[in-house]
Amino acid sequence: MSRTTATTDRASILIVDDLEDNLVALEAVLASLDEPLVRARSGEEAVRALLREPFALILLDVRMPGMDGFETAYRIKRLDRAKDIPIIFLNGPESDSGYAFRGYATGAADFLTKPFDPWMLRAKVSVFLDLHRKNRQLERLAREQEHLGEITDRLAAIEDELRGGAPAGLDSVGKQLSRIEETLDELRRGRGQ
Repeated sequence: MSRTTATTDRASILIVDDLEDNLVALEAVLASLDEPLVRARSGEEAVRALLREPFALILLDVRMPGMDGFETAYRIKRLDRAKDIPIIFLNGPESDSGYAFRGYATGAADFLTKPFDPWMLRAKVSVFLDLHRKNRQLERLAREQEHLGEITDRLAAIEDELRGGAPAGLDSVGKQLSRIEETLDELRRGRGQ
């Protein structure tokens, strides 16, 4: 991501692994993406992090002591605020052939085997970050569309009042115009203008 990208478009990535060396390696591979990286050393710590802040993507080690990656993913997918966050499972080369199936059944968006190709990991993470940004953009556009619908309704109400020609309606027209101005100000603030 370029340094000129707006701060609000930054997308945090949660990396979950019980081994410090793996966390350091993931940070080194993903550093060039210039996105905030948040570490968790266990499934429990990952769930707590998800309750504190939003994430665009989760990189989750399968084999961890205590709550393993599958159970962690299951718990994540049960959290309303986190259920739609894509999870890329990371697993060692000695893994059971059923791990990938179990990972996808638990809600994984992708599954990589360690040692992974750094270029491939960065490329996959970049795709998920782009999808996250596009979803945020669609949400903003939907909110703007809703605001524009409100403005249209208010303008129609003003038009109806003016057609009625009642001078008593001027006070009401002024209130409607004030609300339209407030809605337009909200739209401008939402766009950062």
